Amino acid sequence: MQLSEPGPTPSARGKFARLLLNATACYLLAWLVVNFIGQATQVSEARRALVPGVWDLGGVRFLLADSGWRRDTVLAVYGLGPTLVLGVGLMAFGWFWWGWRQRRGLVKLLLLWLVFHAANAVLGGLLADTVTRSGSWFVPNWLLAAGGTWPSMALGLLFGLGQVALGFLAAVPFLLAQDSHTILQFERRPQLVVYTIAGPWLVGSLLLAFSKLPHLGLNEALHYATMLLLLVPLAIGCQQEFFNEKEALPYPTHVAWGLVGLAGLGLLAWRLALGSGVHFR
Repeated sequence: MQLSEPGPTPSARGKFARLLLNATACYLLAWLVVNFIGQATQVSEARRALVPGVWDLGGVRFLLADSGWRRDTVLAVYGLGPTLVLGVGLMAFGWFWWGWRQRRGLVKLLLLWLVFHAANAVLGGLLADTVTRSGSWFVPNWLLAAGGTWPSMALGLLFGLGQVALGFLAAVPFLLAQDSHTILQFERRPQLVVYTIAGPWLVGSLLLAFSKLPHLGLNEALHYATMLLLLVPLAIGCQQEFFNEKEALPYPTHVAWGLVGLAGLGLLAWRLALGSGVHFR
């Protein structure tokens, strides 16, 4: 006779709810940091090149005809932001692995979400931009224009596959970022996926989408969707990876209200600052 998996006790359900709230706050803060760096860099380079535009909740839009763009301007305006974001992701992972991996607290989870959002902005972002033929797609399109549009499309698909591979590789670091013995128990891995991966993505993406209305566009929605190329393999890897919950540092699960409040204030500030659009030239 097989023993059934233990159902969540009231104390465990409360712990899962606190984990969801904390992870969602990390998701939102990491998104705000990554997108601010990418878009602010884009605006800075556009102003340097005297390219007029508007920065609003839907992103950065340029008011310059196609004939007014030069190759060096395209590469600077559309390429430097993703490059800096990639650097932020690499630094965040280095800080996590060598500075916080063996320590307790939510900083290591926040650092990993920075890595995930940076990866999605570069890898998944290129795939999404390739579909809509906007944003970072202009960089490979201008560099590989001699072969038509198919080389840039192939590169977008390759970047998407790279995001899937990264998701599988991130399973062990993600488990290392969890401090709860309960959530790390092998039989609890489905709850780990729901409350620390799927839940934060769903709740966080919905909050971001609602905060952008009525400026939410197809490209932004695709960026939320391409995150699944990383999170689905991450969820599969977390459920299959053997990881002893005793390797986690004992740390009680509390709601990090400071982190939650910071995420809420950041989202509100983003809405207020860009709600009417910021014009530049």
